[in-house]
Amino acid sequence: MPSIRSKSGLSSVVIVGGGAIGSSIAYHLKSDPGFSGSVVVVERDPSCARASSALSASSIRQQFSTPLNIHLSRHGIGFLRRAPELLGVDLGLKEPGYLFLSSEAGEAALRANHAVQKGEGCAVELLDPAALAARFPWISTEGIVLASHGTANEGWFDGPALMQAFRRKARELGADYIADEVVELAPGAVTLRSGRRIEADTIVLTAGAWSGEVAATAGIALPVEPRRRSVFVVDVRDPPGALASGSTPLTIGPSGVWFRPEGGFYLAGTTPAAGNDPAGAPLEVQHAEWDDMVWPALAARVPAFEAAKVVNSWAGYYEYNTFDHNGIVGRHPEIESLIFATGFSGHGMQQSPAVGRAVAELIVHGSYRTIDLSPFGYERISAGRPIRELNVV
Repeated sequence: MPSIRSKSGLSSVVIVGGGAIGSSIAYHLKSDPGFSGSVVVVERDPSCARASSALSASSIRQQFSTPLNIHLSRHGIGFLRRAPELLGVDLGLKEPGYLFLSSEAGEAALRANHAVQKGEGCAVELLDPAALAARFPWISTEGIVLASHGTANEGWFDGPALMQAFRRKARELGADYIADEVVELAPGAVTLRSGRRIEADTIVLTAGAWSGEVAATAGIALPVEPRRRSVFVVDVRDPPGALASGSTPLTIGPSGVWFRPEGGFYLAGTTPAAGNDPAGAPLEVQHAEWDDMVWPALAARVPAFEAAKVVNSWAGYYEYNTFDHNGIVGRHPEIESLIFATGFSGHGMQQSPAVGRAVAELIVHGSYRTIDLSPFGYERISAGRPIRELNVV
């Protein structure tokens, strides 16, 4: 098939991947008065059957160990609040906060993270066991020495609705979406499985969990791979009023087991056990995680969960950055036409508004203007300089 070339005299952009990040970039590009070119988004899975954006638990927090992640999510919460105005959709944003519980082994890290967060102006407080029990009487404080509670700007929202809203608005503004798969990435062009070749001034790699595979077609080593996570929808027979109230935060225990309210139910999950987190594992719910890891920890921490029952479940992929668990954003140091926006390790949904704006600014204006994402550039990988995010859920 013939190549598709950019319109004469106009900038052309091809975005590889139409999930939340890719569609946010498309939306922000077409919304920028300084951009008058074309945007083509190539998405191999328009049904979103395996898309991380469609299978996310869709939460947002400020409690990170990396200041730049705090900045990204701070921008994100502001955008989510304005979604009805900007995207024409109510995302059902709820802001009861996050609650991190720490044993003695994790106390030093929790205090260090708290210092970073307070230095960035986050609304976060430390609670000793007595204060924790007074604030959240449904929690057992057994084995807990300290807790960190976000009192504002944290919660959860309808992530799939955000992704679809970005797509819809990007299309309304003139972005083209192609249902196809990139099988070869090259400077200034992509080749699709259909045989079509698309040339562009800029190519943005936002293929989520499969970004590493796409980059490999150009001989680029990108440490991003799919890591499976299971989410369980839980019914609790008789939750106490304090637990059932709308003020229940997303709670993470010392072992990494987490839960949060979702309508009349709860969502829960955990990080797989060491040695049981292979790259590219089938998208099959790991029910043994509920039996062996999630339910025992929940029942011990929240007595009401002793009678919990799983009523639904799903599995999704993290686009896992094995290098340092942070996003990889910015131009390739040797291929000027290639920009990365991937590897967010479970934080992509909440960071998609800020990353989309930042990458659009980089393309249109040649530099970041709203948030400087240069610390997350690819150069840190080739130089072996990780910026480790320690607060990964």
